Amino acid sequence: MNRRLLTILLVAFFIAAVCTLLIAHLVRNQAAGRQPVTTLVVAAKADIKLGTILTADNITTLGITGTPPKGAILETNMKSVIGRGVVADLYEGEPIIESRLAAIGSGGGLAATIPQGMRACAVKVDDVVNVSGFVTPGMRVDVLISGTPPGQQNNTQGTEARTLLQNIQVLSAGTDIQKDNEGKPKQVQVVNLLVTPEQAETLSLASNQVTIRLVLRNPLDTKVAPVPGTATVNLFSGTNAAPAQAKHATVTKRVAPQAFVVEVFNGSKQSQEKFASPGGRQ
Repeated sequence: MNRRLLTILLVAFFIAAVCTLLIAHLVRNQAAGRQPVTTLVVAAKADIKLGTILTADNITTLGITGTPPKGAILETNMKSVIGRGVVADLYEGEPIIESRLAAIGSGGGLAATIPQGMRACAVKVDDVVNVSGFVTPGMRVDVLISGTPPGQQNNTQGTEARTLLQNIQVLSAGTDIQKDNEGKPKQVQVVNLLVTPEQAETLSLASNQVTIRLVLRNPLDTKVAPVPGTATVNLFSGTNAAPAQAKHATVTKRVAPQAFVVEVFNGSKQSQEKFASPGGRQ
């Protein structure tokens, strides 16, 4: 083989090898640049119930590829989680979000679950005639009252019922803010509702004067509907009868009958005669 041709072939093979290495290096760098970054965040080591105070034994770290959830707590801030109360149930492997924890120093239990500006009002209910046995934390209820309005003990309407509050969140049922071991609701006679200070005053008055009942509603149904209320008499009439109104006495005015005058001329004498008009006409 010609030496010149051999040299050209060797140079060509060398250039092809260098180009192949360069292309492989570029492809490797691009592939590495496309890989998302993994972030370590704090997660629940096992199922954690509402009201639990976190310790190092029930938290762990979890690697999340890409952007972590909004409010997630990074591994570097793990110590800030310990000692804080849980305000919503957490499940194994779930990243712990800042909004699911109580404020630092507020502890755990029911008090830590109350948002600022709101109150937890305890309402006593009858587990026989109410749905309290099926109420669990997080559900939404309407509060109904029934009784006789003050000053109307002798009214003909009977017992009246009104919807006092609508779309109220249940904080706890009974002395426990959790479900039983099987995840079922407990039979209780006290339910804590999340209300405003004004609503708490209303409930406090109602609990001492009338009977309170809770009505379950769909959590997605947040509409507050106008409810006029009803009375015992309406159960038999089939209509929402208006409250009885006092009858007003009718006063009849007597109008004096009108009269007409007739002048009588008798020669030089003149006289007047008055006659009453039966129809009041002249």
